[in-house]
Amino acid sequence: MNTAVIFGMLIVLMAIGMPVGVALGLTVLTFMFAFTTVPVESVALKMFTGIEKFEIMAIPFFILAGNFLTSGGVARRMINFATAMVGHITGGLGMSAVLACALFAAVSGSSPATVVAIGSILIPAMIKQGFSLRFAAGTVASAGGLGILIPPSIVMVMYAVTTNASIGALFMAGVVPGILLALMLGLATWWQARKHGFPRQPKESWAARWRCFREAVWGLLLIVVVMGGIYSGIFTATEAAAMSAVYAFVVAMFVYRDLGWKQVPKVLLDSANMASMLLFIIASAVLFSFILTSEQIPQRMAEAIVASGLGPVGFLVVVNILLLLAGNIMEPSSIILILAPILFPVAVALGIDPIHFGVIVTVNMEIGMITPPVGLNLFVASGITRAGMTEMTMAVLPWLYTMLVFLVLITYVPQISLALPRALGMM
Repeated sequence: MNTAVIFGMLIVLMAIGMPVGVALGLTVLTFMFAFTTVPVESVALKMFTGIEKFEIMAIPFFILAGNFLTSGGVARRMINFATAMVGHITGGLGMSAVLACALFAAVSGSSPATVVAIGSILIPAMIKQGFSLRFAAGTVASAGGLGILIPPSIVMVMYAVTTNASIGALFMAGVVPGILLALMLGLATWWQARKHGFPRQPKESWAARWRCFREAVWGLLLIVVVMGGIYSGIFTATEAAAMSAVYAFVVAMFVYRDLGWKQVPKVLLDSANMASMLLFIIASAVLFSFILTSEQIPQRMAEAIVASGLGPVGFLVVVNILLLLAGNIMEPSSIILILAPILFPVAVALGIDPIHFGVIVTVNMEIGMITPPVGLNLFVASGITRAGMTEMTMAVLPWLYTMLVFLVLITYVPQISLALPRALGMM
C-alpha cells in the first residue's frame, strides 16, 4: 500500500509538469505528514547530510571544467585533429564527428555539452559538403552520448554518490566500453556513408596530422590529468575534478587564449546554475531514498525477486527495459537518483557486481539521450539544425540500433567493463 502511495504521488506530480526535485521533495513531505510518525525535523537533517559528501563536490567541478572547454576553442582543435586522422575514410566528416565526440567526451563529462561543442561546428560543415541533414544530425547526436560513458562522467558520479560505489573504479570501468562503443558508432557511420555515397576528405600527411595534434594536445592532456591522477593515487576523483577545472581555466585563458576575462563571470554563473539544479535534485532524492528505506521497500523488493527465482539474467532484462522506458520521459540524473536506491540492493542480492551494474545503468542513460520525447541530445541537435523532433528521431535510428546491440553486449559480458579496473587493482 505504502509503495503504491509513494510512487503514485511522484508520478502524478511529475505528470503535471513539476520539476523532478520539487516532485521528490513534495512526495516525501506529504507521505511523512500523512502516513508516518517520522519527525519532520529529520527532513532538513537528511537534506543536509545528503549533499555534504566529499564525492559530490566532483559534480560542480566537472561541470565548470566542461564549460571552460566549451567556451574556449578546445572543440575546434579536437575536430581539426579528428578530421586529419580519419577524415579520409568513407563518411569523411561523419567519421571525424564520432572521433571528435569521443575526444571531447573524455574532457567534458557531459553529453549535451559534447553535442553543442562538436555539432555547432561539424553539422553545418557536413551539410555544406553535401551530407544529408539526417546523417549529420544523427551522427553527432548519437556520438555525443559518449559524454556520459567515457570518463570523466557526471552521470557516473551521480551513480557512485547514490550507491556508495567507487568513482575511480567506475571511471576506469567506462574506458574500454567507451572505446568499444566509439568503434561501433564509427562502423555504423561508415556503413551509412557508404550506403548513401557521402564524400570523404583528402588524406592528410603525417606532418599535417602532427601539427593538428600539437594544437589539440593541451585539451587532450586533461584526460591524462584526470585518469592518470586517479590511477596513480596522486588525488581522488573529487580532487581530480577540481584539478580539471583549474587546468581547463588555464588552458582556455592563457594557452589558447580563446576565453577573455569578460566571459569568465558568465561561465561561472552558468556552471553554478547547472550545479545548483543537480544538487537540489540530489538532496531531494536523498529524502526519497530515506523514505523508501524506512518503509523497507527496496529490501522487500530484493527479497521478492530473489525468492521468485528470476535470477541475474532475467533481472537485468527487466532493468534494461525499465531504464530504457524511463529514459523516454526523464533525464539521466533523475532516473539514477530515483531508481538506483531501489534496483541496486536487488542487484547486489543477486550477485551482480556494483561497478558492472553502474556501467549498465550508464549505457541505458546514454541511449535515453537520443530517445524521444525527452532525449536531451535530440533537443540540442534540433536547436542546431532547426529540424523537428520527428525528423531528429528518424535521424538517429541507425545509431540507436547500434547502441541497443552494444547494451546487450555490455550487460551479459561483464569482463568488458571489469577487466581494466581489476587489472589496475581498483576492485
